[in-house]
Amino acid sequence: MDTEHHHVVVLGASPKPARYANQAVRLLLEHGYRVTPVHPRFEEIEGLRVANRLEDVPQPVDTLTLYVGPERLMAQIPALLALRPGRVIFNPGTECPEFQQALDQAGIEWFEACTLVLLRTHQF
Repeated sequence: MDTEHHHVVVLGASPKPARYANQAVRLLLEHGYRVTPVHPRFEEIEGLRVANRLEDVPQPVDTLTLYVGPERLMAQIPALLALRPGRVIFNPGTECPEFQQALDQAGIEWFEACTLVLLRTHQF
C-alpha cells in the first residue's frame, strides 16, 4: 500500500500524548500515512493542521478512524457519510449501531478494531 497517499482522518484527535487518539495520530505519521486530525477546539495536533468540522476535511478519505463515543457520532452521521470514506474503523468504545447501519446502507466498509493494534501488527 502507498501510505503517503493513503489519507486517514482521525475523528476525536487529541493533543494529549496519553490519549489513544493522539497515539494513533503519531503512529500513523510514523508509518507514513497522510493524516487529518478532527477536533472542534484545536488548531494543531502533532504539527498537523486540525479540521475543526468534518466539512473542512480534505477529500478523498481512505480511512476514517473513530475516537468519539456513539452519543457524539449520532448528530454527525450525515456529515460522516458525506466524507465517503473507503472504510471506517470503530475503535473500542465507539461502536454505534445506527452509524454502522447507515454505513451498510451506503455501501461503506466498516469494522470494529483498534487502530493502534492494526498498525503495530501491520494489518492496517
